[in-house]
Amino acid sequence: MPTVEARLILGDCATELKQLADESIDLIFTSPPYADSRVNTYGGIKPDQYVEWFLPISQELLRVLKPSGTFILNIKEKVVNGERHTYVIELILAMRKQGWLWTEEFIWHKKNSYPGKWPNRFRDAWERLLQFNKHRKFNMYQEAVMIPMGDWAERRLKRLSQTDQIRDVSRVGSGFGKRVANWIGRQKVYPTNVLHLATETKNRNHSAVFPDDLPEWFIRLFTLEGDWVLDPFMGSGTTVRVAQRLGRNAIGIEILPEYYQLAKNQIPACVQLPARQLSLLEDTEPLGHRAKEHNEAFIDRYSRTLNLFTQQFIQDFCDDGRIDWEKLVRFNSARLANGQSIR
Repeated sequence: MPTVEARLILGDCATELKQLADESIDLIFTSPPYADSRVNTYGGIKPDQYVEWFLPISQELLRVLKPSGTFILNIKEKVVNGERHTYVIELILAMRKQGWLWTEEFIWHKKNSYPGKWPNRFRDAWERLLQFNKHRKFNMYQEAVMIPMGDWAERRLKRLSQTDQIRDVSRVGSGFGKRVANWIGRQKVYPTNVLHLATETKNRNHSAVFPDDLPEWFIRLFTLEGDWVLDPFMGSGTTVRVAQRLGRNAIGIEILPEYYQLAKNQIPACVQLPARQLSLLEDTEPLGHRAKEHNEAFIDRYSRTLNLFTQQFIQDFCDDGRIDWEKLVRFNSARLANGQSIR
């Protein structure tokens, strides 16, 4: 059986990263201490010193990342003397000079953020996830994070106008256009760069834990099973734990012994993964996460080659990738009563 490894390292990542091999990592996902934050645990780096503090680390990250790899940096500006500090913008510019490409910016919308306000602003309900790469061509598996089309598709696609069946060019002169008929038979669509995820409600004995869904989304998007994921600011080990669950190897570095020990107690150094087909047979929960995930993946993989009849069958008689036999029997009974053939 295939195995995946989790290497947990106690120490300062600025030093420990030097022990990693060149171009050995497929994805770096991390959330370093924000400026002036977590003073009692990580010391609190001053905003004016943040870029100088982080650049030696990002230089090592540039070295260990594969040419086809991606670096996702979760970070947020803080307010100093009544205005947003510019250290994040300054860091982006400095990293570009190091050789990084600032490829994309994702937004994490914290959909359960607690309401509140200050005299001149409202409560933060989002954070940045900055994407950096070494080259313009990198590994990205967009189909792995596709989302259901939603109820609107069934209503909208029932009756198509003549305009819906041709490429309708935008009337504002942007050059963009759409053909609504292209969506017929599709089960899923690509997401946007805004992630609507709840914050972590279980503290896990760490002062800044993010939800499992956050690293999971990026791990699925930028890696395959067996790839290597790195979190140089591991904390309690969320990224490493999720990577291992998804069949990826992972390395986590943590400077504080108590958080390192917490992660070590929860994450095995090596786990064996069952073969994909075997894992499908062993899943006894019809609506469980694993069964639902594999059934959706099956539909995604083969729907493009199915004919229109079969696609319509899936839409009409499948629920979460499983045939709704009761609905199918009712449908065929009605067809037989009308002298029609059954499906």
